[in-house]
Amino acid sequence: MNGLWKISLARFDRDREAIMRAGNVYQLANGYMGYRGTLDEFGTEQFVGITLAGLYDRVGSAWREPVNAPNGGFAQVLVNGTKVSVLSTRIVSHKQILDLANAVFRRITTFSVRGRKVTVTSARFLSASNPHLGGIRLDITCDQAAELEIETGIDYDVWDLNGPHLRQFAGKNRDGILSVTGVTNETGKSVAVAEAITMAEGVGRVVVRDQKNLHRIRLRAEAGRTYTLEKFFAVYTGNDGVRSPVEAAVACVRAAKLQTYAGCLADHNAEWKRKWAQSDVVIEGDDAAQLALRYSIFQLLQVAPLARSAHSIPARALSGQVYKGAIFWDTELFMFPFFLFSDPETARELIRYRIKTLAGARRKARTESVGYRGAFYAWESQETGDEACSYFNIGDPITGRELRTYFRDKQIHISGAIAIASWKYFKVTGDDSLLLGGGAEVILECARFYYSYACFRPDKQRYEIWDVTGPDEYHERVNNNAFTNLVVKATFEIAGETVKYLRRKHPAKLKALIRRLGIAAELPQFASMAQRLYVPPPDKRTGVIEQFDDYFRLEDASVATVKARKIHPNEYLGGGQGVATATQVIKQADVVMMLNLFREHFSRKVKKANWEFYEPRTEHGSSLSACAYAMVAAEFGRLDAAYKYFLETAQVDLAARYKLYAGTTFIGGSHPAANGGAWMTAVFGFGGLQASATQVTIEPRLYRKWRRLAFGVFHRHDRFEIQITRKCIEVRASGTNRASHEFVLAGRKRKIAPGVAVAVSY
Repeated sequence: MNGLWKISLARFDRDREAIMRAGNVYQLANGYMGYRGTLDEFGTEQFVGITLAGLYDRVGSAWREPVNAPNGGFAQVLVNGTKVSVLSTRIVSHKQILDLANAVFRRITTFSVRGRKVTVTSARFLSASNPHLGGIRLDITCDQAAELEIETGIDYDVWDLNGPHLRQFAGKNRDGILSVTGVTNETGKSVAVAEAITMAEGVGRVVVRDQKNLHRIRLRAEAGRTYTLEKFFAVYTGNDGVRSPVEAAVACVRAAKLQTYAGCLADHNAEWKRKWAQSDVVIEGDDAAQLALRYSIFQLLQVAPLARSAHSIPARALSGQVYKGAIFWDTELFMFPFFLFSDPETARELIRYRIKTLAGARRKARTESVGYRGAFYAWESQETGDEACSYFNIGDPITGRELRTYFRDKQIHISGAIAIASWKYFKVTGDDSLLLGGGAEVILECARFYYSYACFRPDKQRYEIWDVTGPDEYHERVNNNAFTNLVVKATFEIAGETVKYLRRKHPAKLKALIRRLGIAAELPQFASMAQRLYVPPPDKRTGVIEQFDDYFRLEDASVATVKARKIHPNEYLGGGQGVATATQVIKQADVVMMLNLFREHFSRKVKKANWEFYEPRTEHGSSLSACAYAMVAAEFGRLDAAYKYFLETAQVDLAARYKLYAGTTFIGGSHPAANGGAWMTAVFGFGGLQASATQVTIEPRLYRKWRRLAFGVFHRHDRFEIQITRKCIEVRASGTNRASHEFVLAGRKRKIAPGVAVAVSY
């Protein structure tokens, strides 16, 4: 491990927006819950949130969103009766640190309180070994003798965007173990938080006030002596399959207290050591790139769904309730590749989520329009897979009216992204259990949906896809979006390959599946559509692919010109009246996204022509955009541009320069898709890694500042460590591998047996 493992902030900014952004940057998560990177004394006004994975609720007509739990990490220090807080007390020094190596958040603040210097230090973790558990150590030192009070417990004044989602709160004290329970509005599911503390000094009692269930500890602090409090909190809900969530939470903190903070932290650290051993990517020669990439990987690791949960990763991960806590196509196209090559078991859970929510996708296909069949996956998917995206999705900051958008009903490429990821999992891992356990059904139902959606043009003797919105959301309801059409074509091809494989390996199961779906008559049509579906081709003269029918007829205005037409800074550029709608300015990579996703379909010349055409016309209004431009630029050799977009992707959360609003809609939070894009750019773009069922290809394109790029990958469930320098590629196969694998290293084929290292100069 090299030394770039920490990010830190050396001063505190009381501005509300700065507090919001810092909460995103310093957040912790463990797959079960996410704890925003807020300070111990903060409350709902400072956006404290413990967001729970997979538990959603709705209040009235507002959007459904994930539930935030009561804050079991609250702690307030008082010195001689005065509250000590960065919000109100003079700060002598302040530092907050996030340690990426073991996912521990620390704050060290020295205050000036009526002539005394008081230092408050805390360390917080969400256990990676017990996902219900959080641990906090609080150290307090006064430079002069003082009356010291600590109020710590559970704050159930919960911050929500569209809440309150919990009602019927009940607080209890069980021999010094505090608990708070509430129930959700829609389903009446219980959410329980328990908290226990250990402190050698002081006299304590329990108080309930200001929607807090608290321990209050008082002591006479000696000058220069450090007083330590250790605390644990646990969260259980009605989703967890326990008889009583509150009893489970109480038992959890009771056991943690016996194990001690140090013991719980040691278990947590061991799990993070394991995670990094198989996921780290090393860049030598470029500290900025190394830290940004490692932070991106850290974000993905900490929000990975728990084993056997069949959960997925929302578009804003577990950083809060933005985007309704929904799962988008972001997961399959931008996050899934990282897990596929670094942690196949988590990749499996992401696919299992889509299998679990197939019924919701079928319901959407039936209800979205007359005549649709198969699986039309939700643009914004929650726990059941039913559509959470509304028809009016963005507020106009000028008129205050809600704008009709076509994200929900016209972005049909979501189903294809799921089919592509499902098939990719099988090809790279060789594991067909997901195909047999519902994955093949998902693929066939996605193809069936497209079969019901497409139209046939008798005059041109071809199928076309009309009335869609592609990745570029500034242009809605277009015909023959190149990206969408190629995704649809790929889905039909994958359906054919799936049937072919099952017919050869599992004929009885295929026969049963075809009979159950009643799809036998449609399968030949899928093959026909794969051959006859129109995909806009590169222009014979320029090589440029038209993004959709008549795109070239739109006004060729620059991004700067379009932005200058805005009346309000938060004005949405797309939609019916958006200032970009009638122009060639696009929101994000669209054709370039296609060139990246289907990189083997296009020559370097075509990639270069389209990159150069669309890059100046792209506003990059989505965090998904930069990585596609980075990877395609790397492929045709424009490495400086690739590096620029790589840093933009990898630093999107660290720099915290992202949009907070689209129209009147708040969209702040973390960006796990960009985190995945950073990993893909490093490994696929600069590392030149590609993998099929039969071989792994590495065609390095190291950036000039990088001396070495090193990473590990799984292929067919075997492990390989790869090291790329300016002149050499080395691949080392794990000694536990089960078979030899074929690699193509800088154009040369090598068979690599278990335990063997092969080096090739290039």
